[in-house]
Amino acid sequence: MGIHRSFPATHFIAPVLHRRSLLLATLGFALALPAHAGAPALMLAEVYRPGMSLADYWVSEKYDGVRAYWDGRQLFTRGGERILAPAWFTAALPRQPLDGELWAGRGRFAHAVSTVRSQTPNDVAWHEMKFMVFDLPAQGGDFTARLGVLRRLLPITDAPWVVAVPQERATTAEALQALLDKTVKMGGEGLMLHRGASLYRAERNNDLLKVKTHDDAEARVVGHVPGKGKHAHRLGALLVEMPGGQRFKLGTGLSDAEREQPPAIGSWVTYRYNGLTAGGLPRFARFMRVRGDG
Repeated sequence: MGIHRSFPATHFIAPVLHRRSLLLATLGFALALPAHAGAPALMLAEVYRPGMSLADYWVSEKYDGVRAYWDGRQLFTRGGERILAPAWFTAALPRQPLDGELWAGRGRFAHAVSTVRSQTPNDVAWHEMKFMVFDLPAQGGDFTARLGVLRRLLPITDAPWVVAVPQERATTAEALQALLDKTVKMGGEGLMLHRGASLYRAERNNDLLKVKTHDDAEARVVGHVPGKGKHAHRLGALLVEMPGGQRFKLGTGLSDAEREQPPAIGSWVTYRYNGLTAGGLPRFARFMRVRGDG
């Protein structure tokens, strides 16, 4: 399948590209942010499936914000872009690395993204943010031991916005489902499971699992497919590429504003789906949002 890099209607191309340029400039997207020497080596989650053993797992809420890595001096996104937080926000942070989520509260993902992306820190916006810390990447020992160190490290009296993520022991599948239902009902995104005996491994593995009410995944935008009918002269679908190289069109779930100002080629988007086809492509894929961390 070829990459659709532009729309055939010239009267559509120019306005869309112009509006997109203005939008990216306004939000201060990753391309304009100072970069880390490389993306931080972070532990990434697999997906929990019913029937998987819960033995030795801790469970916590999955916070819907922007993944953030504190290297002891500065904050960075998962993609390695520097986060320009106000000096007061990070002044009291310890010198050891922290792995967590910059979070503005349930249902406030857009606020978290716009705050983190701004090249000029907005004090008012940052006062609504919390740094939810869930691990210590450079700390020796397994997760249970690291959690003990984290609980002694936080909270910090002078920085109450830096919070150790509450963790409790997972028990049964029924209890996990009840906690998931309760969390989602309160506006949460889902849950995370972290194996107590796990070392901090900078890779995607079953030591860290996400528990959600639906399947979701990420794909990179590689093209824009022009619309037809009611979507003529604007975006019809995104052509996206999965990490394994498979490509598919993602059109369902896009708002009118997103069709007028499509996610930039090269950006990563999150979509939800219901299982996979025999060929490994997502069934009934639906666009959710542009990934918040570059």
